[in-house]
Amino acid sequence: MFDSLSDKLGSIIKKIKGHGSLSESNIHEALKDVRMALLEADVNFQVVKDFTEKIKAKAIGKEVLQSLTPGQQFIKIVSDELVEILGGSSYGLELGSKPPVTIMLVGLQGSGKTTTAAKLARHLKSKGRNPYLVPADVYRPAAMLQLKKLAGEINVDIFDADSSLKPQDITREAFRIADIKGYDTVLVDTAGRLHIDNELMDELKDLKAVLKPKEILFVADSMTGQDAVNTAKGFDDAVGITGIILTKLDGDTRGGAALSIKAVTGKPIKFIGVGEKIDAIEPFYPDRMASRILGMGDVLTLIEKAQEVVDEKKAKELERKLRKDAFTLEDFREQLGQIKKMGSLESILAMVPGFKEMQKKSGAAPDEKELVKTEAIINSMTKKERLNHTILNANRRKRIAKGSGTSVQEVNKLVKQYVQTRELMKRFSKGGLPKIGGRGMF
Repeated sequence: MFDSLSDKLGSIIKKIKGHGSLSESNIHEALKDVRMALLEADVNFQVVKDFTEKIKAKAIGKEVLQSLTPGQQFIKIVSDELVEILGGSSYGLELGSKPPVTIMLVGLQGSGKTTTAAKLARHLKSKGRNPYLVPADVYRPAAMLQLKKLAGEINVDIFDADSSLKPQDITREAFRIADIKGYDTVLVDTAGRLHIDNELMDELKDLKAVLKPKEILFVADSMTGQDAVNTAKGFDDAVGITGIILTKLDGDTRGGAALSIKAVTGKPIKFIGVGEKIDAIEPFYPDRMASRILGMGDVLTLIEKAQEVVDEKKAKELERKLRKDAFTLEDFREQLGQIKKMGSLESILAMVPGFKEMQKKSGAAPDEKELVKTEAIINSMTKKERLNHTILNANRRKRIAKGSGTSVQEVNKLVKQYVQTRELMKRFSKGGLPKIGGRGMF
C-alpha cells in the first residue's frame, strides 16, 4: 500500500534529518521534492499546492528553525498535514436513527460495490448489528447471484429480488420486509455504469426518494487515481454522497485517490478495502494512514486485528503452557492459523514500525509460501510428534519430508525455528507476557 510514495517521502525525510539545522533553502528544496513525489503519486494538483504551502508556512517558523531537533519537527509538520488532507479525524457510519437504517452503495461498474456490500454487512454483524442485504442491480444478473452467494458465506439474510422488477419496487418491498422482520440495517447494492450518465443518476435519485437513506456511500477503485476522485465529485453533485469507501487499496502503490478525494469532494473516507477476502475491510483512520505512508507502521490497527482473531480462553491456556515450558508444535500450528486470519504476512508486517526500513536493508520480502510449507510439515507429523518434538529422529524426519513434499533440510529448519521460538516465548513468560487489550499477545 502506497509503497512508491512511502519510499520517496522516506528518502526526503532521511535527507532533511541529515541536516544539522534547517534553513529556508533546505526547506524549499525538501518541499520541491515532496511536491514532485505527490504529483507522481497522482495526487490532485490543487491538493499538492495547498499541502506544500501549509507545510512551508509552518516549517519556516522560528520554533522549527531554532529547534534542537529540526528534522523531527519537520516530520511532525508533514505528518500533521497528511492527517489533515486525509480527513483530519475518523468518521463512523451514521446509524443512530430509528431502525431500519438504510445505507446505499453507489459507484461505477467494476469498483467493487457488490463485494463491498457483503464486506460491510459482515463488519456490521461483527459489531452486533443485524444487517439485511438488498440486490438492486437489475441490469447485471450476475451481481444478484454474487451477492446471494456472499450473503450465504457470511450468514447474513438477503432479500430475494426479482430481476424483472424495477429497482425502486425491489427496494420499497425490501425495506417493508426489513421493518417487519426487525433488521436494523438495510444495505442496498445499486447498479453501476461504465461512466456517469443521466439515466443512472435519475434512478439513484428515485431510490434515494424511496429509501431516504442515512448514508449514501460512494465506492471507488483507488487504483484509478484521479478518475475515482472526479467520478466521486460527479456522484456527489448529482445525488449527494455522505462518505467514501476506497477499494483495492492494498494494490495501490501511489495513493493519489486516498490523498485527494476528501479535499476535492469534502466527503470523508469511511472504510477501505484491503484485499479480496470477505473480512478485508477496515474503518479509515487518517492518523494511522499517515503513519503508514511515512513508514512508521500502524500499531493500533495491528492490535485490533490481533484482538479480532485471538480467543481469550485459548490465550490464557497458551500463557499457562508457556509458563510451564509446554509450548508444542501443535500450539505452533494454531498460532500460524491465527496469524493467517489477520491477513497477508506482508500486510501484517507493514504495520510494524521500522519494518519497511529493515526490509530494504535485508532485501528479503515476506514469503506466504513459507507459511504454507510450515503448515504442511506440521500436518505431516503424527499427534505424538507434534506434542513432543524430541522424538523426531532421522527416520521420522524423512517420513515427514516425504509426506509434506519438502526436504529433510526444510523439516530440520522448521524444528530449529520452533525451538528458538519456544525459547523466546519462555523468556517472555518469565518477565510477564506483553498484553494486548488485557489479553496475552499470542
